[in-house]
Amino acid sequence: MSYVPPSKPLGSGLSNTDFSRLSAFIYTHYGIKLPSSKKLMLEGRLQKRLTALNLNSYKAYCDYVFSAEGQRLELVPMMDLVTTNKTDFFREAVHFDFLYNEVLPAAQDALPAGKAFRVWSAGCSTGEEPYTLAMVLSEFQSKNKGFEYQILGTDISTRALNSAVTAVYAIDKVNPVPLALKRRYLLKSKDVQNKTVRIVPELRARVNFERLNFIEDDYSPLQQFQVIFCRNVLIYFDRQTQEKVIKKLCTQLQSGGFLFLGHSESVAHMNLPLVQIRPTVFKKV
Repeated sequence: MSYVPPSKPLGSGLSNTDFSRLSAFIYTHYGIKLPSSKKLMLEGRLQKRLTALNLNSYKAYCDYVFSAEGQRLELVPMMDLVTTNKTDFFREAVHFDFLYNEVLPAAQDALPAGKAFRVWSAGCSTGEEPYTLAMVLSEFQSKNKGFEYQILGTDISTRALNSAVTAVYAIDKVNPVPLALKRRYLLKSKDVQNKTVRIVPELRARVNFERLNFIEDDYSPLQQFQVIFCRNVLIYFDRQTQEKVIKKLCTQLQSGGFLFLGHSESVAHMNLPLVQIRPTVFKKV
């Protein structure tokens, strides 16, 4: 039997009780902390779901989320709205310089013949980071014949992942991409009214995307990686959850591999198999 929402007029907003129910559930199952200061933000974002489901109150929506049908059908759309998908091409560009100049030359010498260099963009959002990585690795490949690479991008948001797979971006989104790389790796739309670019097929073929929940999912089915980028993701977790997630990331990082974090993130005083070699760059020992 399908869930039938109660017919009630839309109230003044998300009540403290319903906010507490939702925020506790989101923290327990997804690790994302929503303090009371985020109540208006959550209310605004969930308004789209009330409209889509033809619900008349936030309480009706909350009841639906916790119904059997809601648990089956609504969690993915809800989390698509709850999560923040802020990202850019070549964000924190010093990381890509270090990858190209330091990490890749050493990896080229150490990789067995025919083995691909594997990079994981953990929390890839709409794809700007993994495609930036693909440009950097492709540039290195062009100067080092025989070098092969693969990139995995994961995120909890299916909406963001669908955008990443499509790989179409507004023209102003690619402003940080150097001109030479734009010419090699971006295709301009012919639609003069809607100026967009698309990542070239050769790069898209190098990047796979999967949905992953940092908190609940088991990472072990993933392969081992030489490099993991997990930048500006941990800021949404509390300290305990951050350490839990990084430990799980480390299990997928090859010994001697590198973990890149965002500039505002720290692993200080955590019990991890990592040594810091640059600000926000760590090596597994």
